[in-house]
Amino acid sequence: MTTSTRGTGKVPAVLVLEDGRVFRGRAYGAVGETFGEAVFSTGMTGYQETLTDPSYDRQIVVATAPQIGNTGWNDEDDESSRIWVSGYVVRDPARVPSNWRAKRSLDDELVKQGVVGISGIDTRALTRHLREGGSMRAGIFSGEAIAPESELLARVQAQPHMKGASLYEEVATEEAYVVPAVGEKKFTVAAIDLGIKGMTPHRMAERGIEVHVLPATATEEDVYAVAPDGVFFSNGPGDPATADGPVALMTAVLKRKTPLFGICFGNQILGRALGFGTYKLKYGHRGINQPVQDRTTGKVEVTAHNHGFAVDAPLDKVSETPFGRAEVSHVCLNDDVVEGLQLLDQPAFSVQYHPEAAAGPHDAAYLFDRFVSLMEGQRA
Repeated sequence: MTTSTRGTGKVPAVLVLEDGRVFRGRAYGAVGETFGEAVFSTGMTGYQETLTDPSYDRQIVVATAPQIGNTGWNDEDDESSRIWVSGYVVRDPARVPSNWRAKRSLDDELVKQGVVGISGIDTRALTRHLREGGSMRAGIFSGEAIAPESELLARVQAQPHMKGASLYEEVATEEAYVVPAVGEKKFTVAAIDLGIKGMTPHRMAERGIEVHVLPATATEEDVYAVAPDGVFFSNGPGDPATADGPVALMTAVLKRKTPLFGICFGNQILGRALGFGTYKLKYGHRGINQPVQDRTTGKVEVTAHNHGFAVDAPLDKVSETPFGRAEVSHVCLNDDVVEGLQLLDQPAFSVQYHPEAAAGPHDAAYLFDRFVSLMEGQRA
């Protein structure tokens, strides 16, 4: 629970991690209390896109960039209808935002949406702690919510873990909607919303695709009622091991051999549909500066990431699956995590990262063109 009291920078706040580590600072945004999984994001820009990304549901995001809020908050860059992070941690909040598109300060928007945050702590030390100990449950408490540390720690330790959490239905649209093609309509795509970011259907619309965004609970009949040339599975929060419904739907799409593209959670769903397992990363990949190699071309791309789970698939061989041969198409150069899959005998592929990348970089935007090529090939 939170209140909407403005964090003036003078109200005390405390961040408590589940292993007992405590950081003290000042309230930022709303004053009250919040709980979530503490994770760090390495992006130096694009905080508005980060905060409104549904994949951050139930997570307390630590900004590794030392100063946050310089460009304020505008009305154009939201990736969804609201802020999804459960809490926000920054070292040095901007005192005065300065940008020609800014409508208000980041602090004001956090207050407006009831997001509890903390500022003035050593985020470098916190990030090192999370790298060594892994992402962990945490709580932010400010103002009257502050209590003895032992009591706060007990409350943090009573919170659910991210592993085993089913969250995608919480963030998905309840009603289907259409994003029209820009210019001439060339294709129709059914996009399964598991926590979709607004820029994703926009990137497809730019390529002449009419996008029908469907709820996470969509059935095979719902998908094919729109006569799709291709099917897309979006990013989303939580543990992919809980997503039996989307896995069953993707399996049905694969059986029909409809061109298929998945991003992030969609990559994990494809992995499961092909018979691979998934697992939780120690601290995950979050930020806009992750190096990934496209193994089909050898090119190395700087990419945007937000994931705490990954697909367990072999890097060194082609695998036999119920839908033909599959291989790992992309790999993270930092730690060899699987960052993409593709089928070799039918038109389906996915990536673990975010080629729509509204805040940049745009190295991977070609993947939408690759999806178009699959649909063109199927039509031919």
